[in-house]
Amino acid sequence: HYAPLAAFRQVRSADLPPDVRAGLFAALCRINVLYMVKRAGSGHLGTSFSCQDLVSWIFLEEVNADLDIFYSSKGHDVPAFYAALAGLEQLPFEKLHALRRLGGLPGHPEVHIPRLEANTGSLGMGISKGKGMLLARRFQGAATRVFVLTGDGELEEGQIWESLASAVAGRMDELTVVVDHNKIQSDTWVHKVSAIGDIAAKFRAFGWHVERVDGHDLAAMARTFAALREVRGQPKVVIADTVKGKGVSFMEAFGPDDKFYDFHSGAPSDERYRLALDELTEEGRRRFQAAGLAWPKLETYEHVVAPSSPAPRQMLVAAYGRELIRQAAKNERVVALDADLIKDCGLTQFAEQYPDRLVECGIAEQDMVSQAGGLALKGMIPVVHSFSSFLSARPNEQIYTNGTEATKVIYTATLAGLLPATPGHSHQSVRD
Repeated sequence: HYAPLAAFRQVRSADLPPDVRAGLFAALCRINVLYMVKRAGSGHLGTSFSCQDLVSWIFLEEVNADLDIFYSSKGHDVPAFYAALAGLEQLPFEKLHALRRLGGLPGHPEVHIPRLEANTGSLGMGISKGKGMLLARRFQGAATRVFVLTGDGELEEGQIWESLASAVAGRMDELTVVVDHNKIQSDTWVHKVSAIGDIAAKFRAFGWHVERVDGHDLAAMARTFAALREVRGQPKVVIADTVKGKGVSFMEAFGPDDKFYDFHSGAPSDERYRLALDELTEEGRRRFQAAGLAWPKLETYEHVVAPSSPAPRQMLVAAYGRELIRQAAKNERVVALDADLIKDCGLTQFAEQYPDRLVECGIAEQDMVSQAGGLALKGMIPVVHSFSSFLSARPNEQIYTNGTEATKVIYTATLAGLLPATPGHSHQSVRD
């Protein structure tokens, strides 16, 4: 089920306060994000839901489509962007039916899609790209504002912090970074992986102007962004406190002692899809009724289940995980290092069986590989894990240095080669 274009037109044309209009728009977008991911069979619901209110507000009320620039640095949240752009008719609405399909919409942002300003998905690059874009506009004599959405897990990437100082030196007040601070990264709580501490204090220490806002309070958002327009001579950051999976109770429900978050990636089961749709529909009806508007009839898509293919004899990642445990049992020097991909790299059982021999490095591949080098220099056998696209390229120099030391480091690169196709170019390790 999805909200039709007519519903978005009704909201956009209604005489409503901006925060109310953005709330209605976001409610429709969440239904369509759920639809896109379920139909595609994969995608990122948690982060799309956490930033949907921010994305809706910025597109509706902050950016001038002819002048300003807005994009996501993390890229996981691209379904939220697709839903908003289709609702604004800046992206063909029928494209929503083709998420992660050939000729459709890629699983991470790509510049050939209208209004997607940069290829993202490989984390940490967005602020740097934003600085380049605004410098280009300065050279061209154009007045342009650049808005970059980042994730709090993404702040573990070193390039983020490299990018901050020169923005201050360049007095880049055209630049606004928005941190989707939902406090959960791919697998678990950010503070359990790589505690980033007081984000506001860190940005202030670099010389940035900092605002903080409830990322689901649209009236507060209006006040915050209005205040930012008056700031001169400094780059700006908005730390938006959000909830991963916002709008669906069981996607929001992740306790402090829970191990792994279930809704970062992948499509929900049929039962969970129905439960999520019911909650989003109920909230949408409530908002529309409060605004004096009629709730639209949702369009339906009949889901046809394709014939199942013969099951593989063995799932590679699961088999790898079992073998790693076997090796660890035989040799106490074996230590596993991970870059926030425990489930994807087959390390869940290892984490339970050998928690003291798992080093969770967060989204910081260069740091992880150099830590492995240090472990190897002092007699351990480190086994390094990430997606191949992020392990074979970004820390290549660190891998080279480890190699020159003639120590033993094992690198396990999951999803190597040309596949998977559906996440898009950023996760395809054609560099192998």
